[in-house]
Amino acid sequence: MKKIVVIDGHPDPDPARFGHVLAAAYATSAKDAGHEVRTIEIASAGIEVLRSGKDWEKGEVPAAVKDAQATIAWADHVVILFPLWLGAMPGLLKGFFEQVFRPGFAIGTGKRALSGGLLKGKSARVAVTMGMPGFFYRLFFFSHSVSSLRRNILYFVGIKPVRQTLIGTVENPASRARGLETMRRLGREAK
Repeated sequence: MKKIVVIDGHPDPDPARFGHVLAAAYATSAKDAGHEVRTIEIASAGIEVLRSGKDWEKGEVPAAVKDAQATIAWADHVVILFPLWLGAMPGLLKGFFEQVFRPGFAIGTGKRALSGGLLKGKSARVAVTMGMPGFFYRLFFFSHSVSSLRRNILYFVGIKPVRQTLIGTVENPASRARGLETMRRLGREAK
């Protein structure tokens, strides 16, 4: 059985948001299949954005960030869900990664700075919701936000493999139902 952290990256705290529904469906299915699951909700995590490189390198780490770091350190598998906003992840989620993946936790310092990341041994699933069809985003936009997250953040801190799930045309009830079933299946399979 796996230890899974679900990072619900929708910045709107309204529980009716489809991203929250998908995160809950994944978590419930994973728990029902016997996996341990913890959830980090970006909308209510209370993590502020960083304002300078100095803060990132040497600033005091807030308690909410330490809690998120402990949860990620505990997990074998990281599931990240977010809506596609302006072609990328929402700014609050990006700010979360900047705060949490600091030197000493996610990347080495000093001689270990280029060690390939300190979170080795973890896998990830990135699930993105969007208004356009998922295949269109993949074929014409090359899933650039997922590629950037995978290469520039997750691989950098040592998390791999990273798999993606694109849930498109979310305003369509049939697409929403398929997306919900996909997340339930992935939760059961801990993928």
